[in-house]
Amino acid sequence: MLRKIIPLCCVAFALILGGCGDNSQRVNTSSTSTKNLPPVQTIEWKLVTSWPKNYPGLGTAPERFAKNVEAMSNGRLKIKVFGAGELVPGFEVFDTVSAGTAQMGHSAAYYWKGKIPAAQFFTAIPFGMNAQEVNGWLHHGGGLKLWQELYAPFNLIPAAGGNTGVQLAGWFKKEINAVDDLKGLKMRIPGLGGEVLKKLGGVPVSLTGGELFTALQTGAIDATEWVGPYNDLAFGLNKAAEYYYYSGWHEPGANLEFLINKTAFESLPSDLQAIVNAAMRVANTDMLDEYTARNNEALEQLKNKHNVDIRPLPPEVMSALKQAMSEVMEEQIANDAKMLEIWTAYNDFLQQVSQYHTISEKAYYLNRE
Repeated sequence: MLRKIIPLCCVAFALILGGCGDNSQRVNTSSTSTKNLPPVQTIEWKLVTSWPKNYPGLGTAPERFAKNVEAMSNGRLKIKVFGAGELVPGFEVFDTVSAGTAQMGHSAAYYWKGKIPAAQFFTAIPFGMNAQEVNGWLHHGGGLKLWQELYAPFNLIPAAGGNTGVQLAGWFKKEINAVDDLKGLKMRIPGLGGEVLKKLGGVPVSLTGGELFTALQTGAIDATEWVGPYNDLAFGLNKAAEYYYYSGWHEPGANLEFLINKTAFESLPSDLQAIVNAAMRVANTDMLDEYTARNNEALEQLKNKHNVDIRPLPPEVMSALKQAMSEVMEEQIANDAKMLEIWTAYNDFLQQVSQYHTISEKAYYLNRE
């Protein structure tokens, strides 16, 4: 009997092993079929900028954005960044993205004032909102919607692309002691700040960042504003002009922009659209953080290592600039319905946020001193 039982047990055990073998084979077959699936499509975009390749802050922000998009999409969306002049000149970013030659751009909206005067509101308004206030207006105060409507006829979607914070008044080859010292002054200063300078007899000049040092050194211009210590030191502007003036009346919170070709964006699947939007918000916050940290270090170098003469603009000059800004804005909104619409919305938010910041931010700064 024992000899009969053993073979039956062995048979049953063999059948179990055989069953396990079949399951294992089915798993392997399934794995093999997965490998035969078509690869996930990789989408490649171009992003053109108005800044030198990898320039601190302005130029590195779109590079970080592109890396974040590629990482979050697991390589499904790859964006190649081109600095100013690599694919197109810095002042041709808007038209290049609008036409779809590049799918994205990174620049500053006030560069397009010749074609869209109201675009200037989305970079900086002299004596207007600072970075914190601009971000609040754009993302929770209706500003972004107005911006999107403004760019829609050009097949473009705009988004905040970083902020430099309050910029300094700039580098001057001669002292500024009175309003008359601005007359005839050739200064690189874009946007409404340039219109204010013109109102006081100055000559605003439009130049990209890469042209500034040579223009200042050779005397093609007498002064230039750029950004602040971090970027000004990187360009060596302290070697071309003696006087460094503050405060930054012209750009109290310079908002940079991402431009997206609308057709290209709408062709993306919804998850990649969400990734692009999220990565832009990260870039916007990260740039302001970087400038807040790096300007401190650069200012110390300019003062202690390079012995730069850092001065405040005289109160008389600042008062004249503020009055001239009021006159410029009145002229601008009188001749452009879109300027009037956006200025009304901008100014309403500015008045509200100013009231609160008077008893919060400003009061705190005064008590901290």
